[in-house]
Amino acid sequence: MSPNQPPARPVVLGQNQYGKAENRVVKIVREGDTHHIKDLNVSVSLSGDMDEVHYSGSNANVLPTDTTKNTVFAFAKEHGIASAEQFGIHLARHFVTSQEPIHRARIRIEEYAWERIAPSDANSRFIGADEVRHSFVRKGQETRTAQITYDGTSFEVIGGLKDLTVLNSTNSEFWGYVKDQYTTLPEAYDRILATEVHARWRYRWAADDDRMPDWNTSYDRARKHLLEAFAETYSLSLQQTLYQMGSRVISSRTEIDEIRLSLPNKHHFQVDLEPFGLQNDAKDGAVYFAADRPYGLIEATVLRDGVEPRIPTDLTNL
Repeated sequence: MSPNQPPARPVVLGQNQYGKAENRVVKIVREGDTHHIKDLNVSVSLSGDMDEVHYSGSNANVLPTDTTKNTVFAFAKEHGIASAEQFGIHLARHFVTSQEPIHRARIRIEEYAWERIAPSDANSRFIGADEVRHSFVRKGQETRTAQITYDGTSFEVIGGLKDLTVLNSTNSEFWGYVKDQYTTLPEAYDRILATEVHARWRYRWAADDDRMPDWNTSYDRARKHLLEAFAETYSLSLQQTLYQMGSRVISSRTEIDEIRLSLPNKHHFQVDLEPFGLQNDAKDGAVYFAADRPYGLIEATVLRDGVEPRIPTDLTNL
């Protein structure tokens, strides 16, 4: 080795990224007395030519995470928030195109829904206004999610939702399964089927030359198809229900090529009331114990034929 040649490194740097996580952004739009609210939790992750900051501590290529935070708030004011996906596209494009060392930007967004509070018929007598159009209550259902990745050439947009709790009180069975010496679960021919839907779906759109979906409409319709398939499937297994839910989205939404579902089985066990001289049959309206854990966890990806899967199999890695 030449005396002027630096010694070889015994270790090398692998994949790395940095950014500002969980920037809570609330945007109020006023249309006269009628107000609209967007409530987002935005996380920015950047990667690129960042070796030197790890090896020597040089920050020459580092855009401060505080700057990424400021950008999120400034973009909310400058560009508005038409949808979580559109907002993420604006941010991802900005970071990659404005900073040469940054080669890839990933924006993760959670959107919290609010609905307008309907006032009483006599509200004007108490507050001196004709109508109340600026009061909201936080919806207690699912959280909308979005992940936008841009590498300077193409986008990847993954929409979705989490924590959407659903329940069928009948039209669900579970029997004919494998039994061994450790099996104690009785077969069920009329059971409660409940789950908490976690879904991610990948859009076909990848570049400005492509026709961009209406992100809000697409989300609403995908959610509607998930719920309708859950309600309309006579279920012999949660796996069967999952496939029907995913298939309904893929078959109905041409802009979506892939969907991954994670469905924890929220078990409801019929309580043994015989010690009290009571029958507890489902046909008579049974009483159940709702168990929060342990729970069965059913996960699968449903794809359009000919499409390669790209959503990570572990949803926690999104």
